[in-house]
Amino acid sequence: MNSIPLDKQLVDQTCLNFGLRNAHELGAATIRQLVGVVKDIEKATGIEFVHMELGEPGLPAEQIGIEAEHKALLAGKGSKYPIITGIPEVKHWGHEFIKAFINLDIPEECIVPSVGGMQAAFALNTTMSQLSKQKDTVLFVDPCFPVQKQQCKVIGVRVDAFDVADFRGDKLEAELERHFKTGRIAAMLFSNPNNPSWMCLTEQELEVIGRLATKYDVIVIEDLAYLNMDFREKRGVPYQAPYQPTVGRYTKNCVHVISCSKMFSYAGQRGAIIAVEPELAQKCYPLLGERYGNDGQFMRNFIYMILYSLSSGVTHSVQFGMAAMFEAACKGQLRFVENTREYARRAQKIKEIMLRNGFRIVYDTDADGRPVGDGFFFTFTYKNWTGEQLLNKLIYYGISAISLSSTGAMREGLRGCSSAIRDDQYEELEQRLAQFNHDFCQIDS
Repeated sequence: MNSIPLDKQLVDQTCLNFGLRNAHELGAATIRQLVGVVKDIEKATGIEFVHMELGEPGLPAEQIGIEAEHKALLAGKGSKYPIITGIPEVKHWGHEFIKAFINLDIPEECIVPSVGGMQAAFALNTTMSQLSKQKDTVLFVDPCFPVQKQQCKVIGVRVDAFDVADFRGDKLEAELERHFKTGRIAAMLFSNPNNPSWMCLTEQELEVIGRLATKYDVIVIEDLAYLNMDFREKRGVPYQAPYQPTVGRYTKNCVHVISCSKMFSYAGQRGAIIAVEPELAQKCYPLLGERYGNDGQFMRNFIYMILYSLSSGVTHSVQFGMAAMFEAACKGQLRFVENTREYARRAQKIKEIMLRNGFRIVYDTDADGRPVGDGFFFTFTYKNWTGEQLLNKLIYYGISAISLSSTGAMREGLRGCSSAIRDDQYEELEQRLAQFNHDFCQIDS
């Protein structure tokens, strides 16, 4: 602890090496840029950070997937191009997985693999921007995963957003009407549970979203990266309620993205599936037909024009790995919800330490007034500081997180991730935050 706070000159020089003038600019850094800064500080000082910045699994990859990939590679799949629409096994067991844990019946032909949720969002946002000349905007439910907005910037798609914490329950309908009535909203994207706040949309809110999406012909992109990770409910038994809440019960104008990164701790293999509601999959858009010289059907153009252009398919062995994990989960052999419940245990401990040392939770309650659940992400702040102010002070105490401002949040603070902390680090976190609070408790800004 004698080396905490860290040397200011060393920290500032490291930030400078990454194109930042000093630690005061860390709030504007990308997540990967911040990770680079922290790693170089660790290397220079020999002091390990308490990492809360990167949303990376903190559990081992599921062995079932690894073994299935190994078997596929030994069988020679590595030399063969994968089917762009997905191997039969991943389509079949993807269909079953959705039925078992979401209680939706989406046909196998409407399921296609993607190179993680990131590629899925990129491909979907690209497609949505090409369906109508008038509809040129993707509406984000903030706070959100910042890279998805960055993707829209890359492809030149207009973005609109609102902070959902200000429009919970009955307030949501009027806010959605306000955006949808412009006639410019092509698609709406949200995660549930929410990254970064961990708030969860209620059935009432999902019904409102679905009903208005149908009314205004807006396509809903439902990011289920944290499927069934609202640990306040006892979920995870295949084909038994309670299931993952979904907008798919209230509209057929939607797409579901299910990533293996967090559910199965399979982030390094970049595997996900995209499930398109069949009515949308079969719908034909004249503008797509004009662009690509065909009948304009959504699903065919999405797969053969957009996804194919991006990667020519998902790694062959990864598809076998995903299929095996989906199958094992459906058969009750892989209790992925129980496995990921570990994140709730970690988050609870981290929050308790923070609250003891002068910090508070930013997004603290859900629409029904219940405290936001413990899980993969959480949000925190100190006094009345901005997220940038807090970040550029915590960095000297060997603690890293990302600014909420980068997520579109209207509230100030930081996003923390519970995944990387180890049991032997809680005492160190307590000591560092106690020293931080001692050093700054009398300072207002």
